[in-house]
Amino acid sequence: MRLNQHLTRLARKAMQEAFGLESPEPDLRVATDPRFGDYQINGVLPLAKQLKGNPRQLAEKLVAALDFDGACLPPEIAGPGFINLRLDPAWVGQQVGRIAVDERLGVEEQNPTQSIVVDFSSPNVAKRMHVGHLRSTILGDSLVRTLRFLGHRVVGDNHVGDWGTQFGTLIWSFKQGHDAILLEQDPLGELERLYKHGSERARESAEVAEEARQELSRLQAGDPENKALWERFVGLSRRDAESLYDRLNVSFDSWKGESHYNQVLPALVERMVAQGLAREDQGAIAIFYGDHPELGDKPFLVRKKDGAFLYATTDLATLEERLEHYDPDRIIYVVDVRQSLHFVQLFEAARLLGMAQNGHPRLEHVGFGMMLGQDGRPFKTREGGTVTLAALLDEASERVYPKVAERYPEANHDELHRLAEQVGIGAVKYADLCQHRTTDYRFDWEKLLAFEGNTGPYLQYSLVRTRSLLREHLVRFGSEFEPVAGELKLEEPEEKALAVELLRLGDVLDRVAEHLTPHLLCEYLFGLGRCYNVFWDRCPILKVEIPDSVRRRRLTLSAGVARAFEIGLSLLNIPALERM
Repeated sequence: MRLNQHLTRLARKAMQEAFGLESPEPDLRVATDPRFGDYQINGVLPLAKQLKGNPRQLAEKLVAALDFDGACLPPEIAGPGFINLRLDPAWVGQQVGRIAVDERLGVEEQNPTQSIVVDFSSPNVAKRMHVGHLRSTILGDSLVRTLRFLGHRVVGDNHVGDWGTQFGTLIWSFKQGHDAILLEQDPLGELERLYKHGSERARESAEVAEEARQELSRLQAGDPENKALWERFVGLSRRDAESLYDRLNVSFDSWKGESHYNQVLPALVERMVAQGLAREDQGAIAIFYGDHPELGDKPFLVRKKDGAFLYATTDLATLEERLEHYDPDRIIYVVDVRQSLHFVQLFEAARLLGMAQNGHPRLEHVGFGMMLGQDGRPFKTREGGTVTLAALLDEASERVYPKVAERYPEANHDELHRLAEQVGIGAVKYADLCQHRTTDYRFDWEKLLAFEGNTGPYLQYSLVRTRSLLREHLVRFGSEFEPVAGELKLEEPEEKALAVELLRLGDVLDRVAEHLTPHLLCEYLFGLGRCYNVFWDRCPILKVEIPDSVRRRRLTLSAGVARAFEIGLSLLNIPALERM
């Protein structure tokens, strides 16, 4: 069910008939105030100048042509030409009765479906994942899940930073002496210590810097000892990252490092030079964008004067391979907004190279802002260091543990730990996903772990409550509840309001998929929770004195709400709990 699409299509048809326009835009929106209806057509006002008519008279002409095929009550004109629409409760009851028994709540797959690559997370080898990786990882994961739910063929790709000059420094430092015990107990911590030591020595000594460069050269030439060390570093890093991905319940379809593309980079640069798309400048080779309004003075460096390749070169090679293997319609890069210029350059370079022509594939940078501390500064430890992702997840679980222990004194430690982990990690994820992705946001433990308000625990609790209600039906009436298949006679305004919210899920997911903004799904679920609260307070469900038909109708709506939360939390990858 796509409620907004359905109404927009009928409104557009009426505008074509009323005004003789080929493809008018009704600008249909959800009403901001329920006193004025469920939806509002705002597209008449912009047409007034074009049609040289009075807006209100044009609105009257449009209302005369509107035929919503029973979906709406008679439209009302407000102000200078707004048209308010109220959905007919009988029509809403028909539609919600149809979707309430459907596992997908009537959300059909999009048509046509597409092949989509989502590039996300992308940690660097030999470094622990930190809070800066959180947003890319959970944003990308949510987008993969949503796009798949809508029927698309999606490849989640972890493009890992496993190559570069830092490995010369790391190998040099490792050979000078490493702590074997620490490497076993805290491998990434020891590798970070070694790299820091090597970097400091290289800055202090030109001789050390040269020795590190030689180690890198030997690695690049395939020296067995250095290659074995590099493979060891890569393996340790992957195991550490996978342990975090397991906690976050995140997986990938492809996991390739920058090293995967090493062999094709020289030929790629030579081809760009031969085609006149790149040229030498002061010993380096770069793509120059001529009179491009934004990039004319910003060349895209693809080979340094010492012969080393860069992210730009690897990204172009990666794009070329993705085009060959997946024939994608969209390629989505979930990367920090501070890399925006890089992606403008990359996408323009892809166009010049013929990799992306006439908008195919659609190349999109999903930029995101920073996680800040409560003081509005970059999120740091008390000592001023970088907060590791593992430490953040540990703290979330530790902070929630006393709350769940208080609620479930009969549970053992393992049960409480598992529940605290699910609530804590869900809270961290939701606190991030509910923000508009382009904004910086302040990380506040007290707010994000609250069981009330726009938080992950609140949504988890909302689902727990609906599930417990359905279980209570089994206890009281001796049978599991089966939703009513067919028209629901919605008699109370709270029933209709809740049913309309359920019908809006498909439109919300379409917007998330188009604009790549999971916060819209968060807003929807929070709104659904509040709407259900009003329904719960004003519409008795299991009281024995209410008629069985009323109880079944309200339980059917409750089952629909439970399914909406199950779908929504699954797409946000937030654990759905049975108790809380």
